Amino acid sequence: MLSITELKKGTIFELDNQPYKVVDYSQKVMGRGGSIVNVRIKNLIDNKVLEKTFKGNEQLNDANVTYRNVQFLYNDSNKFYFMNDENFEQYELSKESIGDSKDYLIEGGKSKIQLFNGQPINIELPKNVELKVIYCEDAIKGDTSSAVMKDATLETNKLIKVPAFIKIGDLVSIDTLTGLYRERLK
Repeated sequence: MLSITELKKGTIFELDNQPYKVVDYSQKVMGRGGSIVNVRIKNLIDNKVLEKTFKGNEQLNDANVTYRNVQFLYNDSNKFYFMNDENFEQYELSKESIGDSKDYLIEGGKSKIQLFNGQPINIELPKNVELKVIYCEDAIKGDTSSAVMKDATLETNKLIKVPAFIKIGDLVSIDTLTGLYRERLK
């Protein structure tokens, strides 16, 4: 059980038989020791964000969410398939639950799968991923400063902005939270 004052940013709990993660948290202390906690929470199954207010000494259940290291195997038109690194157990997630994470998944790529009561619900990507540039315009001769940006298509078909010196075939590091270019890799 969790008290409402333990709902800090990143805390995972169960509400109405669904796992939620606290996205934002604020607490107001009222007179005589009472308090109100306002939170923005994200449903880990359908990714919907809600505003919720808890009062006084309400108690919440811990969510039975666990993580497994997996590697991405492949996808078809409806599902994405992953394999547990340790016991080779396979998991599948729907296209909807993967969402925009698909832009960072390459065959053999490592990530973590979230399980709620033993069932796969979501994927947690590493902070950065390495992807190959499959298309970009050539740099204009003499214009090689890193301040000039151009469009590049990655091997997952994601379109991003990269510095002018990036060429087709380069391996680049991408921040999975922002979707932005970080650096060229050697």
